[in-house]
Amino acid sequence: MSQINGFVGRRYFLKFASVMGIGTGAFGHRFWDTQQVAAADVHSVNPNPVNANEAIQRLLNGNQRFVNQQRKYADRSLERLQLVAKAQYPFAAILGCADSRVPAEIVFDQGLGDLFVVRVAGNVASDMAIGSLEYSTAVLGSQLIVVLGHKRCGAVTEAIKNEPLPGRIGFVVEGIKPALANLKLTTDNTSDNAVKANVKYQAKKLQESSGILAKFIDAGKLKIVGAYYDLDTGKVNLVN
Repeated sequence: MSQINGFVGRRYFLKFASVMGIGTGAFGHRFWDTQQVAAADVHSVNPNPVNANEAIQRLLNGNQRFVNQQRKYADRSLERLQLVAKAQYPFAAILGCADSRVPAEIVFDQGLGDLFVVRVAGNVASDMAIGSLEYSTAVLGSQLIVVLGHKRCGAVTEAIKNEPLPGRIGFVVEGIKPALANLKLTTDNTSDNAVKANVKYQAKKLQESSGILAKFIDAGKLKIVGAYYDLDTGKVNLVN
């Protein structure tokens, strides 16, 4: 199997695409056909995948180091850079907000090649985000996806306001509004409740919108969990 810079080579990817039902124009609309993928036999290129429970613990341990100002700046050496230039085997994937204050590699104290990070305002599980996470799981072998929301998320705040927005900002907000539909916005920590509700909604959407991810979950080879980052303390807590 050929690989270039950690990505599966064209010949293998085209074979993979044919199995998964990807057409040449599929990237513009639907990444992978969920009906065809249900019976697909998918094998990642990762020789030693990290199971989800261990991956969660690695992330939480790294975040504790970050909070305690005991960062190891793990795996950021020149040697590590040259190693991961050949291939990537991230032990976890993150669907996080594009907010500049929430860089996943830093807040989890991880290094080059450790995390496969997809960032979009409001950590919305868009088609492109789902496709990217399918790749991280099916090809790169990540067995954990963390949907990471954060305190005082601007995109969630705009969804609460429910006012017209310019340009394409509204597309982001529309992806969040369903998460708030059944939320009683009456408490003092309305924003926190809304952020956590959005995290849960996007995590559920990942499972329900992707046949690939559902297949790995059913096989016990993938977990999708939610998490909440406190901008004031740097602490990450899991969202149940």
